[in-house]
Amino acid sequence: MPRVAFTRNLQRHVACPPCTVAGATVRESLEAAFALYPNLRGYVLDEHGTLRFHMAVFVDGEPISDRKSLSDPVPATSEIFVVQALSGG
Repeated sequence: MPRVAFTRNLQRHVACPPCTVAGATVRESLEAAFALYPNLRGYVLDEHGTLRFHMAVFVDGEPISDRKSLSDPVPATSEIFVVQALSGG
């Protein structure tokens, strides 16, 4: 089962230690994590269920390609890492 981990800056706002969840896609895996940490959803997804602009998700160190439906496949031994993207100048 995939492991989902969140950056410390997210953990400052919502208790969300790394977790192991069932899921064959990024969407399924994140939904399983949100079931454990419901308050996290609003930080990661917008009101349409798509990844917020300032968020980034990596599967085994590679950025996901589908930020809208989160359909990227997640092998059972993968790690999903959710981070807040930095911006500014």
